[in-house]
Amino acid sequence: MGEAPEVRGFFLGCGFNSAGMMLGGGCGRELAKWIMHGRPEKDMYGYDIRRFHSSLTDNARWIRERSHESYAKNYSVVFPFDEPLASRNMRKDPFHEVLTEQGCVFQERHGWERPGWFNKDRPAPVKGYDYYGAYNMRNNENYKYRELLSKEYTFDFPPHHDVIKGECLSCRHDVAVFNMSYFGKFYLTGPDAKKAADWLFSADVNKKPGSTVYTCMLNKRGGAEADLTVSRLDPGPAKLPLAPESDGDAYYLAIGGGVAEHNWNHIKTVIQDQGFRCQLTDHSEDMGMISIQGPKSRAVLQEVLDTDLSNEAFPFSTHKLVNAAGHQVRVMRLSFVGELGWELHIPKVSCVPVYRAVMAAGAKHGIINSGYRAIESLSIEKGYRHWHADLRPDDTPLEAGLAFTCKMKRPIPFQGRERLEKQKEEGLRRRIVCFTIDEKVPMFGLEAIFRNGVPVGHLRRADYGFFIDKTLGYGYIRNPDGGVVSADFIKSGKFMLERMGVTYKAKAHLKSPFDPENKRVKGIYE
Repeated sequence: MGEAPEVRGFFLGCGFNSAGMMLGGGCGRELAKWIMHGRPEKDMYGYDIRRFHSSLTDNARWIRERSHESYAKNYSVVFPFDEPLASRNMRKDPFHEVLTEQGCVFQERHGWERPGWFNKDRPAPVKGYDYYGAYNMRNNENYKYRELLSKEYTFDFPPHHDVIKGECLSCRHDVAVFNMSYFGKFYLTGPDAKKAADWLFSADVNKKPGSTVYTCMLNKRGGAEADLTVSRLDPGPAKLPLAPESDGDAYYLAIGGGVAEHNWNHIKTVIQDQGFRCQLTDHSEDMGMISIQGPKSRAVLQEVLDTDLSNEAFPFSTHKLVNAAGHQVRVMRLSFVGELGWELHIPKVSCVPVYRAVMAAGAKHGIINSGYRAIESLSIEKGYRHWHADLRPDDTPLEAGLAFTCKMKRPIPFQGRERLEKQKEEGLRRRIVCFTIDEKVPMFGLEAIFRNGVPVGHLRRADYGFFIDKTLGYGYIRNPDGGVVSADFIKSGKFMLERMGVTYKAKAHLKSPFDPENKRVKGIYE
């Protein structure tokens, strides 16, 4: 559903896989609003054509295989960590082969193969699709990946729960490497680039060159269409893929890879609607990206990078072009897991040599590869938001606890600002809250939240936090009488979470239970 990425004003409402009679009423209503107002009223991302990359929707093999598996599994139980077997290996980053050899169990996102976790037994490569033996196809034999995936078919902790625990705690205590190459990597340049940046991004990204800012992009109703980092660049000649040509304002946008197409189209639409004279260029395929995180990350990278990594010389939320083992890379001091760490954005041809240099330097520090299952646990433990899990187009930054990403104290207009000002004046009728439980039971999201015995919401996302050794989740709650959800309303309530008909006492937190003072990202370890 939604506006076709290729043609403005051409809307889709198709591919319902025989569910049109059931979904037609609600989808028709939202599609009408989509056409009239440019956005549906409800969160429709699960139906949005922009959840697929254009290279996939124009690929006959991807369409044929994914359509078959989607139909074959139409009535299957949806397990939390299931992955498709069809249409795999469509987009592979430069680290794919070397990580496969090290036992990487991949997840598929936006066509990309991204690391999920690392199997210590032996490699588990993803094979070609066998159509589950249909059409006289021979079933894949000795298929380690499918064997590991079948063990995920549970609503309990998976058998490799301890493997993911090891990846998480290595990051918390020592150092870990995350391959995040599937991220979208865009450049915004041109005469009106600053005007576009001011309007597009809720935060003030026009700090001095070398700065990196975490921000949201909003729709007209103040809902979060995206969260991303925006880095201000120095003007100068092109050094592609690391820097675009620019004689004025230029920005580097790093965006979660699973939603890159959605972000790309949102930005292009806003630029066109506002008449900004600027260009958006996509270099996602031209660069890889690894993130080195943990207390020992500085010691590892200081051996690889030819720059001072001290707090004074390289503060948090800044970036530089530096040499890494003889290769030029863009280095950003950021963290998506709540630790001291840096991201290395690397030209494709330099990815493997730089990765090998990092692993060699980190060997004496206990460095390991970690995947996105660890990232999901580490990030929720820290309280970082995931777009379309804890943050959706029908959530405002104020409701999501991201008011710090909004330049409300500056007189700079941005899309959605009027809605946020009104919401701030009226008070929040819903807001996100962190919950922990003492029982060691898994939760995955959608569990009901009760306050004083009354349902007030449900968890959007949940996982196990290995450092705090608790199950935790985030969910939006409302006041049953329609009033403001204040801090006192949260602190004065007795909360329960319901999982599969069983309720558990829960503790509500106004701040993350892990490092609420943000000391670790600043390199302060006590």
